[in-house]
Amino acid sequence: MVRAYGGISAEDRRAERRKRLLAAGRTAWAESGPAGVKVRGICALSGLNDRYFYEHFANREALLVAVADDVRDQLLAVMVEAGLTAEGTAFERLQAALQAFLDTVATDPDILHIVTSDTAGIPGLAERRHDVLTTIADLVVQHAPEIDDTERDPDQLRRAAMFITGGVNQLIEGWLDGVIAMTTAELAAECTRMCISVLYGPGPLAG
Repeated sequence: MVRAYGGISAEDRRAERRKRLLAAGRTAWAESGPAGVKVRGICALSGLNDRYFYEHFANREALLVAVADDVRDQLLAVMVEAGLTAEGTAFERLQAALQAFLDTVATDPDILHIVTSDTAGIPGLAERRHDVLTTIADLVVQHAPEIDDTERDPDQLRRAAMFITGGVNQLIEGWLDGVIAMTTAELAAECTRMCISVLYGPGPLAG
């Protein structure tokens, strides 16, 4: 049996060390890009030695993927929370979810630097990007039936969800690159109008 120290179990200590390594990885990535994430530097930032690094991550690439997952989960949680707690029409709820996502990216310098980094050549990160779009599409499919009572073909709904999430992603990328000059509220409203139009067609749901 592994002893607890100071009333903290071995499992909790492991979880805390992983949290510190992830926080250090996020900081290093935001400050210096993916190339700046090095095992020695992460250990120095986290105050942990390399033994504890390799307890959780096989290499620096594995840490980068874990940081990307952490940022993804944070952004998706923000979207879902905002969409579920907002009141009003489908348009207003979807706009609230998208604006919460955009506001989080715009106001958190670490996230902004991470999501705009060039991650080409880093194993696993391209797949994570695809996973984010797939997850958002799943959320659209899951919650769309709650918006009105119309019976919808699930396959058609999923195709529409994948279409709009891909398009929204392109608009967000343009915004991040400075090609699209809009406030977060303006971009959220524009994306929402397009999403609602594809999913439901013109009508009372759109605003």
